[in-house]
Order: sequence, then structure tokens, then C-alpha cells
Amino acid sequence: MSVALRVIPCLDVHDGRVVKGVNFQNLRDAGDPVELAASYSAAGADELCFLDISASSEGRATTRDMVQRCAETVFIPLTVGGGVRAVEDVDSLLRCGADKAGINTGALARPGVIDEIAARFGNQVLVLSLDARREPGMPSGFGVTTHGGRKSAGRDAVEWAREAVDRGVGEVLLNSMDADGTTDGFDLEMLRAVRKVVDVPLIASGGAGTAQHFVEAADAGADAVLAASVFHYRTLTVAQVKEALRAGGHTVREGVVA
Repeated sequence: MSVALRVIPCLDVHDGRVVKGVNFQNLRDAGDPVELAASYSAAGADELCFLDISASSEGRATTRDMVQRCAETVFIPLTVGGGVRAVEDVDSLLRCGADKAGINTGALARPGVIDEIAARFGNQVLVLSLDARREPGMPSGFGVTTHGGRKSAGRDAVEWAREAVDRGVGEVLLNSMDADGTTDGFDLEMLRAVRKVVDVPLIASGGAGTAQHFVEAADAGADAVLAASVFHYRTLTVAQVKEALRAGGHTVREGVVA
């Protein structure tokens, strides 16, 4: 029997509130993270992803408190990212109730931190949060970005995904910064390019607008599909996405009925 494809709502957190914009700009308030987490858990979400998009010292402290409150409220896996730069940051998040930690800028600055975290906790706790966009000068045509997609990291996205997995990352969260918040669909070409070089679970992120978009991402090789806007603003429910995936021939975990 094939492994069930996961549906993951994403909570972008800034100053203790969930926010969402387009290409990480013009952020709008979308609610309280703990309340939203509880509602998504009840709605049949398979996991939750929290990303502290400010990644300031105050923001990370808020995230730890939020993770602890969410862990006491919901009983599905929590992935938390933002400000992770060392083994100690992962240890702190896990002690607060996170199941997995997402790493982005910290790994780009010092790739060896991936090896250190994987050696300490195992690769199952570490997710590479890869913000990428089309960059013609890169061998694959896709470049890694930082600062909400505004700054090129000077690295090829496909090659970085491969290296991160070789170093010990257990999952890759691939977010298309070109598509983020647009609701025009996932970047399927980027998904396929990364799928070819990594053998760990691949999470598609950025651009979901219709239930069919999730099916297309799964067809392109995603093991999980992640979205924010369509769930926060109730364009789609988790159950509707699962039903579309099921109708498209993909195995999903049982949940509430749409």
C-alpha cells in the first residue's frame, strides 16, 4: 500500500500572529496561531508547519511559547522554522513540543550545522526550508533566496537540495517564491527538478489556489502539499483537498468529510 500523501496547513507567524501576503509582501493578519492550529487539527490536517518569518530574537521567543501552547492543544506533528542556526536551537524547539525543526538561512550560512543536527537528533527531525525562485544564471534555472525571496543566496536550488539531503536533512520543504501567495498553482517544473535529485519526502509549497493544484503537485512527485492562504481565508478546506487528491488517485489519510 502506498504511503499516504500529507496535507499541511502553514502558519507564517510574525509578532505572535499568523500573517499572509503575496511573495511575502503586504502581510495581512490571519488570526491567532494556537486557535488556527486547533481548528486545522480538528479539520483533519495531517501536520502543521509554523514559520517565524521575522526570525528576530523576540519573534523566536514568541514562537517557542506558541509551540508549547500548540503542543498542549493538538496531537498532530508540528514543524517549526525560523532562527534555527545551531543544535541548541533545535533542542529548544523539541523541548517545547515541536516534532521537527525547519532550517533555512542558518544552513546556508554554515552547511555543516545540518551534519551536527542530524548526528545529534537523526534526520527525521530536520526539514530543509528551501525558498527558491527562477534564476536564469543558475545551472538548473532555479536559485536559492533569503530575506523573503528578495535576496539571492548565490546557490543553485536543485544542487543545494541535493547537498542538504546528503548532509542529513530528512525532508525538503520546497517553496516557490515566485508563486507564493499568488494562488496560480505550484511551480511544477521546480518540483520535478528537485524530485529527481532527492530521495527524502518532498513538500510542495507556494501558489495553491484550487483543489486541482494540489493534485498536480502530487502528480509531479510531492509527498506532501502545504498551503496557507486557501486554508486561512476558507477558499478550501483540508477535507476538500483530500477528496480531490483521493479522486486523483492518491492515497490520503482518513479525515473529516467535506
